[in-house]
Amino acid sequence: MSAGEADRVPLAPPDPASWRPFWRAFVAAHPEHADREPFDVFAFGDHRALADELAELVRRGVKRGTTASLEAMRRESTPSPAPGALSIVVRGDGTPVCVIETIETFVTRLGAVDERFAADEGEGDGSLAYWREAHEAVFRREGAALGYAFTPDMEVECERFRLLWPPPSSADGRA
Repeated sequence: MSAGEADRVPLAPPDPASWRPFWRAFVAAHPEHADREPFDVFAFGDHRALADELAELVRRGVKRGTTASLEAMRRESTPSPAPGALSIVVRGDGTPVCVIETIETFVTRLGAVDERFAADEGEGDGSLAYWREAHEAVFRREGAALGYAFTPDMEVECERFRLLWPPPSSADGRA
């Protein structure tokens, strides 16, 4: 196992004992959502270190988009969020970080994702080149694990979202 593989500790499942009180605190701050449940409770990425890094970018308001392989979504029976869907983002250990609201989703080919969307994902240096390299690595690992082949022409679902709660702290340089 390489050093990079050793760092890829599997994600822990979200723990309802942790995220349910978090959801109740969100609803207390936003009573207009009192009759709703989260659409999803999930971690970004495919291992704990990546999930922690991406959750922090969302919490800081930097990451405002994500991309998923449609083939992986089909194989794992993962539904697409509709605009207005509320989800809880968790760290790699399954602890909740924030609530996001889906703004839009669209399907495209991996190679057709543009610079604007790559910047919305907020990862690395924000460039399309970084985005492509990072997503290819994740989709190759995911394809190997789920039994499908990565192709640069594969279909992906892109999602834009906004951080709903808690707001980024002023210590992050954002208000």
